[in-house]
This record gives sequence, structure tokens and C-alpha cells, in this order.
Amino acid sequence: MSSANDTNTQLKAAIVVLGVSTVGLLSTTAKLALSPNSNSNAQLPPVASVATNEERELAGYALETIFSKATNVCADKKIPLDNVDCVHQPGPQAGANVTKGFKGLLEVDVTPNTKNYWQSSMCPVNVHWHLGTEHYSVGEYDENGSGPNGNVEVPYRRKLAEGEVQDGFRCHHYDENDEKFTRPYEWKHCKGMIVGETYEVHWPHSAAGACGTANQYQTPFYDGVFCNLDLETLQTLAPQDIASAVGVQGQIFTIVNDDSYYYPDLIRGWIVDAEMGMGQDIAIYTGSTTGETRSNEICSSYSPITWQVDRKCHMISASSFDKLCYDMKMQRDDMSDDLHAHGSRELVSPEHVANNQQSRRLSEARDEHDNHHGHHHDGHHHHHQWF
Repeated sequence: MSSANDTNTQLKAAIVVLGVSTVGLLSTTAKLALSPNSNSNAQLPPVASVATNEERELAGYALETIFSKATNVCADKKIPLDNVDCVHQPGPQAGANVTKGFKGLLEVDVTPNTKNYWQSSMCPVNVHWHLGTEHYSVGEYDENGSGPNGNVEVPYRRKLAEGEVQDGFRCHHYDENDEKFTRPYEWKHCKGMIVGETYEVHWPHSAAGACGTANQYQTPFYDGVFCNLDLETLQTLAPQDIASAVGVQGQIFTIVNDDSYYYPDLIRGWIVDAEMGMGQDIAIYTGSTTGETRSNEICSSYSPITWQVDRKCHMISASSFDKLCYDMKMQRDDMSDDLHAHGSRELVSPEHVANNQQSRRLSEARDEHDNHHGHHHDGHHHHHQWF
């Protein structure tokens, strides 16, 4: 027993000595590190810093993705067709009055594609949006709506100061006394966007797009529409062939700074949500491409194409748009020219609007191609369809 006790006593003494020595070493190391004359840091190799894509973007560098390492097969595939004087009537124009019951005055023998676009082997090839609306729906987006920058005063014509972006109609949601319409949002990806404003979003679709590939989304959208279609083939197609194979989804939003209106995947197409009344009341007609280079004097030659437009205006969070812009930056093609709102053309006068406008309530369809997402609004789970 005595021998064991002596051994334990010796071990304890050794541990105490080691402990005191360790404390001494740590103390000396700390003094050296804090000493202004110490050169110890000069002996340490620099630590390599690998910037994330987000950090590179904030620093002004180009983003790096795997898509950057291959060829964009749709680049420069746009088939150029000049605008023409509307007297020569190249075909029905858009955007039109989509109020239920309205019929255009232009007689046409082409029928719009009333199916879900995916049922016609069409896919979205781009997404972009316009300041205000190009279409017109009484009581939803019209001259009686409002926003932080006012509204247009007359349905068909407006005068602009030099250098102004031409805007369209506004929705009726805006309330300057409700902070979700006025509280600024810190935009990270979209450019020049404003909380409280109305924007009309367009998703061009094409059966000749690079569907299901890394080249599907393109800017300008014409590259996506014509990716697998050349001029020689285009000239063999009848107007009905084009209207059945090329179309646009249009949906109108007022931006709010409120994440209870968040939808995570706008790049894939419009929102269909029966409970929220989104994508339910659809106007369908044949028209043309739009944009502020077109008017009731100068018409687009890209006609006829199908338009499917939601007659209702909806609120959506600023973060939804910013997520959309982020997703656009992740595509193989450079979509930076579509990260801001484009100008809106003036409303098409009835004589240039096709007389084939139809209605469809998507909630009545039984063959929807749906996706389900786990977003919530007011505590409820919602159904979100993207095609």
C-alpha cells in the first residue's frame, strides 16, 4: 500500500509540473503575439481566400457556373423581322383589352392555342417584364389604378417627355398608408425595381426552344423562340402552325415588401393558385410581340402568336422577383438585359386586335401539369402550377 501511495504522489506532482509548464508556454506565446516588435506573423503563410459567387457578384465580377464552360447553341438564332406600318396589317397585335366580353375588330381565321402550353410541346424560353401593364382589364389594371409613380391617363395614347421609359396601366392594390407598399426593399439582383409598382410579366414559350436543356432560357427571347427553327423552315409554316407552336403567358403583379406573398420559382412560368385566385380567369387570343417600339401606327411583324393573359392583378413579394433575377443570372445565356423592367407599348386599338378572344378558367381543367411547393400564405398550403 505504501509503495502505491508513493507512486500516486509522484504522478500528481508530475501533472502539476506539466500544468504549470503549459501555462507558462501559453503565457509566453501570448506575449510574443501581442508584442509590437514580434515578427512571428511574417513567418506564417497567407491563408487562401476563395470567394463565393455571391461575393464575386457584389464585388462586380462575373459569376462562374458550370454553364459557362460550354456553347450556347441558341445564341443569335433570332430571325429578324422589321416593324411595319400598321396600314399594311402584318397580323393581329398585342397587348389588347382582355376584359371579359371584349372582342377585337380584326377578322382572322387563326385560332389561338387554348391548351396548357406544355401540352403542345412548348417550354418557356425567357422571362421579362414591363413597367405598368401592356394589357388592359377593367377594374383590375386600367387607367383608374394607382402606384408610387401615378398612372397613365388615357387608354390608347400618351405623351412622354424625352428620355422617359414608357409605362403602362396600374393595378388597384396600392395603398400609400400601408407600409408593405412603401417600405423599401434591398434589391440584390433585380435592377431599378420599385415596391408598390405594377409590372406585367411575360413568359414566351416555343416548341422550337431548347426545351429541357441548359440553353432553354435566352435573352433576347427571340433567340429562345427560334433556337431550333431557321428562316427557310419558318417560311413554310402557315399562320395557324405558328400560333399553335409559339405563345406567351402574361401575368400582372403589384410588388409588396411582405414575404407572406413569396413564390420561389417564377422563372418556370406563371402562378396558378386556385385559393388565391391566381391564374384562374384567362383571356386567350392571337396577337404579336410587344414592347415600346410598337404602337397603333407601327406594328410588329412577329404575328400571329398565342397570348394567354391572367385578367386579375395579384400581389407578390419583392423577394420573389429578386429570387427570379438570381435564377436568371444562373442561366447559361447572359440574361442581364432582362433584369430590369422594359417599357410598355400603348394599348392596341380595337381595329388591330383579333376577333378570336376566348376565355378559360384553369381551375376547371382536369389535366393540369402541376408542381407543388411548400410556400405558405396566411397559414395555408397552396397549389402552384408552373406551365
